[in-house]
Amino acid sequence: MASLQTRVHSPPAEQHGSGVRAEEMRVQAVIQRLRVLFRSLQGHSRRIQEDCGVSAAQLWALWEVQLEPGLSVGDLSQRLSIHVSTASNMLDKLERKGLLERRRAGRDQRVVRLFTTPAGQSLLDNAPAPAQGELNRALQALPAESLAALEAGLGDLLEIMETPDEKAALKPIADD
Repeated sequence: MASLQTRVHSPPAEQHGSGVRAEEMRVQAVIQRLRVLFRSLQGHSRRIQEDCGVSAAQLWALWEVQLEPGLSVGDLSQRLSIHVSTASNMLDKLERKGLLERRRAGRDQRVVRLFTTPAGQSLLDNAPAPAQGELNRALQALPAESLAALEAGLGDLLEIMETPDEKAALKPIADD
């Protein structure tokens, strides 16, 4: 597989002349890579929606519930890195589609446990892998040093932008 460096045109900095021009080219190369990343995520989400009739985030949620039947809503939200209310809204949609059911747990009726239905299991059996999504898979495949550098760089970028939406960190990338 060709590296992103060969797929997104980014000549070496020394070919650009001045340091300012090289920095401009580097900025453009990063913007291009971000576009490729976003388009890839959009394409993956679109394919999941077309193939399965659920969003990529909903598919991941079903997958997590299937891995651990009886999972709580709070535990699911942690696994998906989303807010509990976002998870609850997602579960409403899955339940309406007949793919998941919620059951009250024993004595404490406040605790809700999640289970896939036969229809949900069938969907998972025929769904493309990985259910957790391409971004999650790719990030887990990165060497630890690269992942740490990416985390730091994105943190720096968000600080400079001065408009971070803290709530956005707890919502799926694609709408569900």
